[in-house]
Amino acid sequence: MYPKVGSTRYGHHMSTDPRAALAAFVAALERHLEASASPHREDDPVVLSAYQQIAATFETYEEALSQAYGEVTPLEVYDSDDDLDDDEDLDDLDDYDLDDDEDVDDDDLDGQSSSSRGPSPR
Repeated sequence: MYPKVGSTRYGHHMSTDPRAALAAFVAALERHLEASASPHREDDPVVLSAYQQIAATFETYEEALSQAYGEVTPLEVYDSDDDLDDDEDLDDLDDYDLDDDEDVDDDDLDGQSSSSRGPSPR
């Protein structure tokens, strides 16, 4: 297994090179693809292990990237507890009128007016 960034060994602070952490993350993705592509049961321990390796190596990469360059990725490790939070977030959307005429329309989103695209289909 790969050492976690920030772990100590014999009292010395260890850090992981972002490039090495990225290589380990990519290797974990490849192992997961191989395990997923082979015939397996829903609760196959090989697929589960590969899944867990993706999460572990990603977190190591994210931490190494942050420590070395002060940067992060736009990714997040999925946690089954997140399902509960997502349900609550969806309930909050009920408070908003998503069909309000004052909302941004498609023309505002792509920076073009309808006249510059020609006639609209009917």
